[in-house]
Amino acid sequence: MGSSSNDDFSVVVLASDLGIDARPFLSNQDTEIEDQDNWHDCSQDFSDEDFSDLEFLQFVCLQGSDKSGNRILRIVGKYFPAPVVSGERLKRYIYHKICSELPEGPFCLVYMHSTVQKEDNSPGVTILRWIYEELPPEIKNRLQVIYFIHPGLCSRLVFATLGRFFLSGGLYWKIKYINRLQYLWEDIKKGEVEIPEFVQNHDDVLEHRPLTDYGIEPDPLHLTEVPNTAYSLGRYEERLTSREFMS
Repeated sequence: MGSSSNDDFSVVVLASDLGIDARPFLSNQDTEIEDQDNWHDCSQDFSDEDFSDLEFLQFVCLQGSDKSGNRILRIVGKYFPAPVVSGERLKRYIYHKICSELPEGPFCLVYMHSTVQKEDNSPGVTILRWIYEELPPEIKNRLQVIYFIHPGLCSRLVFATLGRFFLSGGLYWKIKYINRLQYLWEDIKKGEVEIPEFVQNHDDVLEHRPLTDYGIEPDPLHLTEVPNTAYSLGRYEERLTSREFMS
């Protein structure tokens, strides 16, 4: 009864009502160190892995440069098939992409969130955080800015309320929200990054209905385009009443 254990232990308490997967926070320290050591030799780890199916989707591709000289790694969220690609394979693919196409020099991410559906296209904030945190420090330092195009209301709320606590400081302050494509051209020249047609169309919708940015769809049935029938019927009734009075 008087004996005590000399083993150190720690307790991690996570809020269960935040909807956050706790597994990345509970990984064994030894495993993390081993994984970090393996990350640095990407040519040895991933040279034999076939990423042709992911390359075909073109949801991650290297394009031009922004006005600061950072190479652009474009990510189109809608092109990512989240239900069939695991977080582990996504991590290996992104690391392979950076090592093979961006071996050195500063770079930025242009992430297009337009029309992304959580169930179909989003791997989850927890997975993205996990991928970033496991990147070697050298690659983290080379990432200069993340242009987040068309952030939805949910994304705004998550990052505004949990961003500083959930994301590391280095990542949180690198995110730059781009509500309209016209603001992207302040940092990137037109033609440096390819804009898919559906992204441009979504931008046009937001331009004409700005409340959509806040989850509000004004006039969803387009009633403003329908003639005012009530006014027409009222005028017709007035004419009938006038004729009856005159007769």
